[in-house]
Amino acid sequence: MRGEIITALNQARRERCAAIVISDLAGGMQEILLEGEPVTRPDIAREVKRRFGSGKSGLVETGGREFFFNVHMPAPRLVIIGAVHISQVLASISRLAGFDTVVIDPRAAFATPERFAGATVYAEWPEEVLVKTPLDSFTAMAVLAHDPKIDDFPLMAALQAKCFYVGALGSRKTHAKRVGRLREAGVVAEDIARIHAPIGLDIAAANPAEIAVAVMAEVIDALRNRTGELA
Repeated sequence: MRGEIITALNQARRERCAAIVISDLAGGMQEILLEGEPVTRPDIAREVKRRFGSGKSGLVETGGREFFFNVHMPAPRLVIIGAVHISQVLASISRLAGFDTVVIDPRAAFATPERFAGATVYAEWPEEVLVKTPLDSFTAMAVLAHDPKIDDFPLMAALQAKCFYVGALGSRKTHAKRVGRLREAGVVAEDIARIHAPIGLDIAAANPAEIAVAVMAEVIDALRNRTGELA
C-alpha cells in the first residue's frame, strides 16, 4: 500500500470517517475513497455504495477486471440519554452488537457503572459531555430520559452532527410538544423529520426489554441502510 494512501487512511480513522481502498488486481493501481466523495467511475459506483452500507470488504468483478474493495469503517457508537430501565437492556444489547456504548444522565443515582457494566457512563449533563466527546455520522442517539431538560439538547446536537440515527422516547402527543420546542429553538422541519418517534420498530413491545430490542433493531437497520448522504 502506497504511503499516501496509508496517510489518508490514518487520517480517516482519526476523524471517524469511512474509507474504501480499491485495488486493481491486474494493474496494481490503488486508490482511496472516503464516504461522501463523488465516485467518478460509473462501473463501480453502485458497488461503492453497497460496500459502505454493509461495511464488508470483498472481491468485485466489473468490465472484465477484478478489484478488491478493502472497507474501513469506524466502530459504530450508540449514545443513550437517560439511565432508565430501557437503557440498561439497550446498553447490553448494544455492546453485544459491537457498538461502543455511552450512557449519559446527570442523575448520579441512576448513571452508575454497576447498572451499566461495560458501557462508558457519564453522570453529567449532556451539554457537558458532548463537548468532550463530539457526535458524528457513525453515532446513533437514543434519547430515553423523557425529560425535556435532559433530552432536548442532545437531540439538537445529534441532528446538527448528522448522526445516522436519532430516536426519542414518548407518545405522539409527547413528540408533538417536543417538535414545538425544537421549532422554537430554531431546528428546521427537515431535521426534525429525521427523529424516530415513538422510538423503535413497531413490534408491539410491552416492557422495557422488548422496547430495547425494538430500538436496537431500528438502529441497526439505520446503520446498514446508510447512504453516506449525511456524512
